[in-house]
Amino acid sequence: MLWYTSDALVRLSCGDGTSRGVVKLNHIYKQYAQGRTIVTALHDVCLEVGPGEFCALMGPSGCGKSTLLNVIGGLDHQTAGTVALDGRSTDDFSDADWTTLRRECIGLVFQAFHLLPGLSAAENVALPLLLSGHSGGRAGRLVAECLDAVGMRERERHRPGELSGGEQQRVAIARALVPRPKLLLADDPTGNLDSRQGAEVIALLRSLPRRFGATVIVATHSREAAQQADIVHGLRDGCLESGAGSATL
Repeated sequence: MLWYTSDALVRLSCGDGTSRGVVKLNHIYKQYAQGRTIVTALHDVCLEVGPGEFCALMGPSGCGKSTLLNVIGGLDHQTAGTVALDGRSTDDFSDADWTTLRRECIGLVFQAFHLLPGLSAAENVALPLLLSGHSGGRAGRLVAECLDAVGMRERERHRPGELSGGEQQRVAIARALVPRPKLLLADDPTGNLDSRQGAEVIALLRSLPRRFGATVIVATHSREAAQQADIVHGLRDGCLESGAGSATL
């Protein structure tokens, strides 16, 4: 069933929505011009991630994993190839369509938490709802539920400067969850955390498919983080290596 319902997105989408993959990438290339030099960040990447999967993209800095997440989430656009979500091509999506999709259906978590320093934890989590026109009791209930889910309800009145790095990342995850996205993209979510906090954040992300029904894709250089995934895809020099179960790491 199609999980994005904006009239504009339905109108622009093509395909029958019957594909197994929540995310399906077909022969994705991404190139940048640096002066007279063409740099290939992604080379012929094909990937399919099914509903409710926890997928890790693993590789060293500069391998292309953040670029790949950005392409999946419409933050950057591929040079060639096709991105399909829920069996629907996104080739004709405008920037406004992608903005709507990210606001309503795709949760984003970054290494830098991107919390607004002047707002409390609860106010930061509420922002996506306010931008979508939600307010009042229902918004308050959704915010409380998400803060509960990440173990931050008791800290809801605290501002980011009063929270640890791990706590800030939990608030960022709650903010990503509050629209009830079907897809959550996390770019190196443990990069600014110590090993204990990082393990807690990965365990939290690992629980999301079961608790919220979300498909989760995490970009990471951490073997410990990747070991929690259902499937791990290696990236090297912009090329996707064959996927493997985390038990083989």
